[in-house]
Amino acid sequence: MKTFKSFTKSATFLAVLSATFLANQAYAATELKVAFNQSKQHPQYQALEDLSNKFESATQGRYKLTIYPNELLGDQRASLELVQNGAIQLAVVANPLVENYDKTFSVLALPYLYKSTAHQKKVYSSDILDPLFSSTSKFGFNVLAAYTAGARSIYTKDKSVTTKEELKGKKIRVLQSDTMLKTLACMGGTGMPMSQGEVYTAIQQGVLDGAENNEITYADLKHYEVAPFFSRTQHLRVADLLVISDMALSTMSSEDQATLRKLAKESITTEFDLWDKQILESEKLAKDKGATFIEVDTTIFRNACQDVQKDLIKSPEQKELFDKITNISE
Repeated sequence: MKTFKSFTKSATFLAVLSATFLANQAYAATELKVAFNQSKQHPQYQALEDLSNKFESATQGRYKLTIYPNELLGDQRASLELVQNGAIQLAVVANPLVENYDKTFSVLALPYLYKSTAHQKKVYSSDILDPLFSSTSKFGFNVLAAYTAGARSIYTKDKSVTTKEELKGKKIRVLQSDTMLKTLACMGGTGMPMSQGEVYTAIQQGVLDGAENNEITYADLKHYEVAPFFSRTQHLRVADLLVISDMALSTMSSEDQATLRKLAKESITTEFDLWDKQILESEKLAKDKGATFIEVDTTIFRNACQDVQKDLIKSPEQKELFDKITNISE
């Protein structure tokens, strides 16, 4: 009798162990790897974490997003290629990388396209970008969401810039982009493409008069030490895109796909809110170190850049998207 009880206990234990093993195997099979180029403290990382938790809960643990920060899976260009061939499932990439496949995406990066951050958030959270985002399927990926990467403003070494006249002749570091060069020109300044790592020294030595970026990067890179005047020109509101491999989507049920798309769209609001919170923290840090933040009436710059907008809109698809975005109220 004692032997039978021992056998029964052993059989029960093995059954539980086997069930646990199979469950763990099932969970392992549903991991979705996400490539991310920033740190865990970044608002986009935190929004992705929230998305992961909600998607795991909504699918009863069938799926879990594992986020790899700090370019652990490669830089953004490499990550997008890995998504396309199905080696990884998701990535956050800069909008210009997707522009390389479809120039309609360039509309999202036009100077003074959005009236405000609230307008940008409303556009990203609406349905008007859905057709564009799903059109990339022919390239092997879908865009699930657009996240803000902040409003870019000009910061300078000697004094603030609130008009075209004050910006005239100023050498401002910009991204290597035809759009950025044209934007600085229409605002009255001169764009100087340069790698981010060289900017601090270039301003310090007088090679540059300043640079342009968002408040978070301004504080993180300590550029307030060499360019203490941060003028809120907000000439460009940048998009980063959360993309998913078509191969990964094809393995999901239609219900799970719909759930992921819904939660990804909801994560846009989360990311914007986290970004706004971090802006306040970054601004306080920079102010405590001596930086001055200047509010700018952007009407002058906005009007001056209208010709650049027209020049960069070259196709009927771009014009249609531009009209849809600008017609959305704040």
